[in-house]
Amino acid sequence: MRALIPSLVHGARRAWFVAPVVVFLSLQACTDLGENPTSSITPDNFFKNEQEVRGGLAGVYAVLRNPWNWYNLNEISADEMIVPTRGQDWFDNGRWLEIHRQAWTPTSSSALDDINGMWSGAFSGVVRANVVLAAIENLSIADKAAVIAELRVLRAFYYYQLMDMFGGVPVVTDLTIEPREAAPRDSVFRFVEAELLAARQDLPAQWPAADHGRMTRGAANAILASIYLNAGVFTTSTPSATSYNSCAGVTVAYPGASDACAAAIDAADQALADYSLQPEGSWRRNFTADNASSPENILVAKQLNESGLGLDLIMRALHYNQFNPSPWNGFAALADAYRAFDADDERRDVFLEGQQYCVDPNGCGSVAFGGAVDDRSGAPLIFTVDIADETAATEGEGTRIMKYPPDPDHVAQDNGNDFVYFRAGEMVMVKAEAELASGNAATALTLVNQLRARVFQPDEPLASIDQDGMLRERLFEFAGEAKRRTDLIRHGKFTQAWAFKPASDARTVLMPIPQPQIDANPLLQQNPGY
Repeated sequence: MRALIPSLVHGARRAWFVAPVVVFLSLQACTDLGENPTSSITPDNFFKNEQEVRGGLAGVYAVLRNPWNWYNLNEISADEMIVPTRGQDWFDNGRWLEIHRQAWTPTSSSALDDINGMWSGAFSGVVRANVVLAAIENLSIADKAAVIAELRVLRAFYYYQLMDMFGGVPVVTDLTIEPREAAPRDSVFRFVEAELLAARQDLPAQWPAADHGRMTRGAANAILASIYLNAGVFTTSTPSATSYNSCAGVTVAYPGASDACAAAIDAADQALADYSLQPEGSWRRNFTADNASSPENILVAKQLNESGLGLDLIMRALHYNQFNPSPWNGFAALADAYRAFDADDERRDVFLEGQQYCVDPNGCGSVAFGGAVDDRSGAPLIFTVDIADETAATEGEGTRIMKYPPDPDHVAQDNGNDFVYFRAGEMVMVKAEAELASGNAATALTLVNQLRARVFQPDEPLASIDQDGMLRERLFEFAGEAKRRTDLIRHGKFTQAWAFKPASDARTVLMPIPQPQIDANPLLQQNPGY
């Protein structure tokens, strides 16, 4: 097959329509810009040759390129970020503060927007994968085994997201349009596990550079490592809301593994056999505009610095005057998260605090790159650590997380930084936590200090590590990477109180199934407590 990724990204402009499990969704595939839109595409009248299969496969990948419901729910519901209301900006029917306070209901603003978008988006990826898998069953194409493996891993990843957010959901592998009951969460876990174990052997260790972003053997192993670390949560419908949910003692199907912790360690090792850490002094290369060349990034959503095709994450956090075009001045870090970092930790540099400057390499109107910028009243723009009132924040309240710096060649708001889902640094942390859960604290400490060594100059190794320390180290390494909600749930901390959020009850470890989905499928049962 010829290079897939450029057409993957461009192809979001070509519409195709298939019937999903319960409701009809408008889906998009990815092929050539010069082709005319095609409608009423089904396995019976499409996917007759390799080029058409290519387009269908790219359409399944396209779901990865819109991570924002996943990102919002994982970051804003946790103790890292908040989206305060700033005058007339960012209220949005109370949706953002509702997510932060974990005050969602099946019919609330966030449920009808972010949570429903999460459900619909992930299931659209499942449906797209099912359509292409059904269509190519009897076709002869190059690298057919690898293409089938890619589709199965993509589908498993979308089910990983659904299982993480909602618990039990319908597991669908065919094209029959009918209401379906949700499978228990443990059954979804076993399905994801089986798909990944079966598919990983048919995936390459690497693709050619032109196909960067396609699923690899390492990506399948990284997803496996993650589900095994979270097996104490994913294999039960009622994980503990107040104590650590360990992978120790959880039975899994991983060959030769005594429990989920052992499986997490081996799967992480398998991923690390194909990927490696950025060396000292280059940790931020995992997120820069040229991060496609990072040997650390395992699973990414490919982005392009072209109109409508790039990463616009920085627009959510930066002040209106820091970039061109004007950003949206929304997402801010919580003070406790910022203050948790050591001052000499290189990872702290992703936070913007104090006097602010133009971060656009091409300049911010009359202000050159690196020049001090003012707020909209003309006063110096100062990002403060604290937010006094989340319902009436000023323009400058709250530090900002700029993990993905601007692309010097950005086109409007579109930057070419690939969005990272999994990287080798996380595999080291997975191993460390699984070792600690298995009683091997010395091994866990060595692994954690391996990551710390590349971001402290001089080195500042820890003398010991426990579960609370492991959770802190994950904050330092993965702030702004959509990991925090899952981490807090695994550690039994998600329902605790933090800034502007009261303690919540155990129901919040699962999202409510949005009411529109229950209305469409009467066989679905709402999650407990909602």
